[in-house]
Amino acid sequence: MTKPNRHKMALLTWLVVYPMITVLLAVLEPVLSNAAMPLRTLVLSLIMVPALVYGAMPFATARLKDWLSEPSGPGATREEKPGV
Repeated sequence: MTKPNRHKMALLTWLVVYPMITVLLAVLEPVLSNAAMPLRTLVLSLIMVPALVYGAMPFATARLKDWLSEPSGPGATREEKPGV
């Protein structure tokens, strides 16, 4: 398996992170609206990081593994393995 394209991984990460932050902020806002910003950030990150590392990113990368490993850019070609 080829190494995932860095630019595509960055895009995929943003596509997973942005909606997760938005949903978590909407869900946590009523509970943490009176809390100090550092506490709100702590709670958000304590929920979000494990959800990303163990759930959302493995799910997304598994579904998009072919796209992630495709070469991109000018002159990009996929190396074919002999006999495949």
